[in-house]
Amino acid sequence: MINRPIALLLMSALPLAACSVGPDYRPKAAAELGVPDRYSVPNPAAGAREDLGRWWDRFDDPLLTRYVEQGRTANLDVALATTRLRQARESLVQSRAQLLPQLSGSAGYSRNLTIAGQNFNVGGQNDNFSAGADASYQVDLFGGIRRGVQASQADLEATGYSLANVLISVQAEIARNYVLARLAQLQLANARASLAIQDDNLEIAGFRVQAGLVSSLDAEQARASRAQTAATIPTIEASYNGFVSRLGVLLGQAPGALKAEMEAVKPIPKGPESVATGIPAETLRQRPDVRAAERGLAAATARIGVAQAQLYPALSIGGSLSSGGGVLQNVFDAISGRLFAGLTQVIFDGGRLRSQVRANEAAAEGAFVTYRQTILTSLEDVENAIVSLDAAKQRARQFAIALEAANNSALLARLQYRSGLTDFTTLNTTEAQLLSARNGLAQAQADQSTALIQLYLALGGGWDATSIPELGNDNG
Repeated sequence: MINRPIALLLMSALPLAACSVGPDYRPKAAAELGVPDRYSVPNPAAGAREDLGRWWDRFDDPLLTRYVEQGRTANLDVALATTRLRQARESLVQSRAQLLPQLSGSAGYSRNLTIAGQNFNVGGQNDNFSAGADASYQVDLFGGIRRGVQASQADLEATGYSLANVLISVQAEIARNYVLARLAQLQLANARASLAIQDDNLEIAGFRVQAGLVSSLDAEQARASRAQTAATIPTIEASYNGFVSRLGVLLGQAPGALKAEMEAVKPIPKGPESVATGIPAETLRQRPDVRAAERGLAAATARIGVAQAQLYPALSIGGSLSSGGGVLQNVFDAISGRLFAGLTQVIFDGGRLRSQVRANEAAAEGAFVTYRQTILTSLEDVENAIVSLDAAKQRARQFAIALEAANNSALLARLQYRSGLTDFTTLNTTEAQLLSARNGLAQAQADQSTALIQLYLALGGGWDATSIPELGNDNG
C-alpha cells in the first residue's frame, strides 16, 4: 500500500505534470515571413503549379531516366543521409522513453562455507537465493521531458526533409552531368567535322601553292588553323571524361563504370519549353530545405522549454521489492519492499541554468534567421532559374540563325576559294565562324536543359512525403 504522504504528493503532482514551461511553437504564415504574392521576373508559364515528382521523364531520354532512378537508391550521399534519419528516429525513441518509468530486476545466489579443524574440513554450508526489482519514475512536473520529445520529433522531421533535399540535389546533379556529357560529345563531333574540312582546305592550299597560284602563306594559314582546331579536341575529351566519371560516382560506382554505355553519341536531351511555377508560397511548401529549416526552428523553440524546466523543482518516485531464502523454491515466500519520493530544487549554480535558457533563446533566434535566409535563397534560386532558362532559349534561337548564315557563308567561300575568286583569309574566317556558331548553338541548347534542371530543383521537384518513411503522414 502507498502511504498517505506519498499518495498526497502524487495527487498534487498530477495537475502540475500537465503544464509545460517555455514558448509554444506556432508556424508563421507566408505573409509574416515576407513572402511575396508573385515572382518579380517575367514568367509566361506562371499559373497552377505542375506536379514535378518525376520531372526527369519530361526530357524523354530513357537512359537519363534510368540513371536518375538508379541514383535515388545507389548514391552514397543519399545513403549517408538515410543513416542520419535512422539516428534521429532512435533519438526520438530515447526521448519518449523518458516519459515512462524505468524498471530493473536482479537475482543472486551465494554459498557460505564453514571451515574448521587443522585439516580445513568443511563443517557446514549455507545456500542463499535472492531476487529483487527496482522502479523509478521522473515526474514531468513542468514539461521539460515533453518539450524534449517535441524537439526530437522536430529534429526527426528536419532530418527527413534534409534527406529529401539531398535526394533532389543528387537527381539534378545526375541530370546536369548527363547533359554536359552529351554537350561534350556534340562539341567533339563539331571539332572533328571542322578538322576534316580544314584537312581538305590544307590539301587544296598545297595544290594551289605548287601550281604557283598563291603564295605559301595560304598553306601556312591552313596549317595553323588545323592545328588550333586539333588542339581543342584533347580539352573536350578531358571534359567529357570528367562528366562521365562524375556520373559513375553519383550512381555509387567506379568512375569508369559508365564509359562503355555512354560511348554511343546521343543528342542533348531537351525538356519542355516552360514550367508552370505557381506562386512563391507553393514553392516554399515544396522545398525540402525550407521545411527542414522550419522544423529546425520548431526544435530550437522546444529546447527553450527544456532549459526552463531545469529552473523548477524535480520530483522523482521510486520503489523496490526484495526477497530471499535458503531454498530456490522458497525465494518468494517472504517479500519486502519500499516506496520513496524525492523533491529536488537547485538553489545556487552561479547562473548556469539561466544562462542555458538564454543560450537556447539565442539558438531559436538564430534558427529563425536561418529559416528566413533559406526562404530568400529559395526565391532567388527560382527567379534566377527562370531568367536563365529564358536567356538560354533566346540564345538558342539566335545561334540557330547564326549557324544557318555561317554554313551558307562557308559553302560559298569554299567554292570561291577553289575557283580562285577569294583569298584563304576569307575562307579561314568563314570556317571559324561556322565552328563558333555550331558550338554556340550546342552550348545554348545545353544551357537551356541545365537551366530547366535548375528550375526543377529550385521548385523542389523530385520528391514527395511518401518517399521519406517518417514524412508519409506529414501534413505540414
